[in-house]
Amino acid sequence: MKHPVYALLGVLWMACLVARAQPSQAAPGTPAAPATLPGKGLAQHDFFYAGEQKQRDLYIVKEGRLVWSYLEPNGKGEISDAVLMSNGNILFAHQFGVTMINQAKQVVWNYDAPAGTETHTAQPIGKNRVLFVQNGNPAILRVVNIVTGATEKEFVLETGNPASVHGQFRRARLTDAGTLLVAHMDMKKISEYDSSGKEIWSVAIESPWSAVRLKNGNTLIATNKKVVREVDPKGQTVWELKPEDVPDYRLSGFQTASRLPNGNTLVNNWVNSWSTTIDKSNAEVQALEVTPDKRVVWALREWNNPDLGPATTIQLLDGSVPEDVHFGDIR
Repeated sequence: MKHPVYALLGVLWMACLVARAQPSQAAPGTPAAPATLPGKGLAQHDFFYAGEQKQRDLYIVKEGRLVWSYLEPNGKGEISDAVLMSNGNILFAHQFGVTMINQAKQVVWNYDAPAGTETHTAQPIGKNRVLFVQNGNPAILRVVNIVTGATEKEFVLETGNPASVHGQFRRARLTDAGTLLVAHMDMKKISEYDSSGKEIWSVAIESPWSAVRLKNGNTLIATNKKVVREVDPKGQTVWELKPEDVPDYRLSGFQTASRLPNGNTLVNNWVNSWSTTIDKSNAEVQALEVTPDKRVVWALREWNNPDLGPATTIQLLDGSVPEDVHFGDIR
């Protein structure tokens, strides 16, 4: 039998190893970010913003100012996905339905999710069609013509736990090839489907929240395990961002990431407002723009005047047309 002193030393040594293995990040009680943040704050980019939180808020920022907002404090369900279309309409999925509003904040179209189901992602196809995923048993991908009300495409998506609908899916996004990338959160993989519902590609990854296909053919994935990973068509990692790469910033969770035309990567840092009391005097940043060598060139932190709330969607207003996509022959 080991002497108690030696046993204690062994425990302390293992604790030391575990501590050394943890990401080098700002601990609670210390500054959540540098005193002087890189970039130009709200003026860095024009952007559309929304996030999962207790209320349903949407924001548009242009030339460093908040120019439009939609505040729905009594709305039921969190906003997991939102898209500002080129005509000014906004499509958003809010857990218990999908809604499109115009700039006058009038409802253009609405879909209420049936009892026992949830909707966390939606994407416009042209001006008249909406693609969304309905978590449930079974989970369903659906394309609806919002003018006629007709369902023009529908097929069942595999799930890891059909009875636990909340954790099945978050974001799904169409590719330039007309296929669909789906983050199977409860199956620990990203899958690509053609318009018939056939899985044509997949890659395993822990707790994926979103994925987008890049111009170079690679796939950029964000996970709620605080990892952003770019993989090639063979599934090999070619670039990755982890908390230890930005040790001066306290991070809670990644949900979405995008590759900018300048080669930088924009990633949100989502704070869970249900389980965390947000200290606005020392709050985490809501977004980071990092260079390929992982240097932070912009950090967004706006919790007061305006209070943008937690970050899920950060869509840069760069003149692109987000509804200019297709799913097979549906345009």
